[in-house]
Amino acid sequence: MPVSPAEPGTVPRHVAIVMDGNGRWANKRFMPRFFGHEQGMETLLRVIDAFAERGVEYLTVFAFSSENWKRPEDEVSGIMGLVLVGVSKYLRKLAAEGVRIRVVGDRSTVSPKLRAAWDEAERLTAGNTRIHLSVAFNYGGRWDIVQACRRAVAAGLRPEEVDEAWLSRNMALSFAPDPDLFIRTGGEMRVSNFVLWQSAYAEFFFTECLWPDFGEAEIDAALRAFAQRERRFGGLQPAAPASQGG
Repeated sequence: MPVSPAEPGTVPRHVAIVMDGNGRWANKRFMPRFFGHEQGMETLLRVIDAFAERGVEYLTVFAFSSENWKRPEDEVSGIMGLVLVGVSKYLRKLAAEGVRIRVVGDRSTVSPKLRAAWDEAERLTAGNTRIHLSVAFNYGGRWDIVQACRRAVAAGLRPEEVDEAWLSRNMALSFAPDPDLFIRTGGEMRVSNFVLWQSAYAEFFFTECLWPDFGEAEIDAALRAFAQRERRFGGLQPAAPASQGG
């Protein structure tokens, strides 16, 4: 069941998730790793709705990292195909449920077919506001910082003109507030190059639960833990999103 209405500030505006454990979930069932990724997509659909019901405005998920290209070729190919199938199968459902979709990451190395599917997802959901879903694909936190710095160079900025505010406006997630809550499933306790810049003041929640098993009980445990934290920002107030458009 959805959590009861909470006091303002006790529900994170923005949740970032490393969806870890798909392969191990499949291996435990003597199934191919790809089967775990399929189940992981089904879990994501449920999680989007659950967070929206609880008042979370922004959800960012780590779907495919810059380093994931090093995985076995058949697994990478299967993930790419699964993304295309997922867009085809679920896009209109998500659009009808008020989900706005954005894909963040380096699009230059993915296929034109995949880029076209992402463009269609973003176009179809551009007017939705129930929850903003950002899918980090071919993404890395270091890549994100570097690409923002390259924009500064390309714009001809002088060194003294490049500050935190400028870089924040040119990060891949500039349209969203910084994550309040960072969740990682699967038992690992590291950030794995995900939203490095944006998670400077995020609260972290690690769980042994493998991603395909991540459900409402785990969501509510994470939100309860967040609500009990006393947040500190080093004397600073959390930054508002740089831009809400586009």
